[in-house]
Amino acid sequence: MASLPANPEASGRWRGLRVLGFDCGTTATGYGVVEADGSRCRVLEFGVIRTRPRLTFAQRLKAIHQEAEKLLKRFTPDSVAIEEVFQAFNVKSAMHLSQVRGVILLAAERAHRPVREYSALTVKSSIVGYGRAEKHQVQQMVQRLLGLREPPEPADASDALAVALCHIHHEQAQQKAASASR
Repeated sequence: MASLPANPEASGRWRGLRVLGFDCGTTATGYGVVEADGSRCRVLEFGVIRTRPRLTFAQRLKAIHQEAEKLLKRFTPDSVAIEEVFQAFNVKSAMHLSQVRGVILLAAERAHRPVREYSALTVKSSIVGYGRAEKHQVQQMVQRLLGLREPPEPADASDALAVALCHIHHEQAQQKAASASR
């Protein structure tokens, strides 16, 4: 991971960033809150929003939306990062995943938070350096980048942390490019 300026306030290039990342799913939506403080990234919280299988799909969407709103209110992130829908072989699964993403996007919009979307390939490339990395490789790199004792579990939460870190990496790159062009 690229390092941030040692004194972000003095440099004017980086003022810190708190990102809420999501890895959407209908039964388990991973989330992770990462904060960049000028010299390192640290995790504030990660976990999974789980829905009960006996709920109707509309009830699941409502539950995911409500939990996303609570996370947005509690952590007041500067940005929300979310994984784009991947090309799925099962159209019904892709449609459900898109609807889950929709309620997350709605919650972010209602909280007046900008949203950035990243493909799985971009996330993996940003975190591991290889767009076709395996889940365990992503988990290990997230562990290293955030200084965690163990790889974050479950994989949905680890993926959400990876999405948040990817956004931080992209913001850092944009800050550097803007500084270089001045």
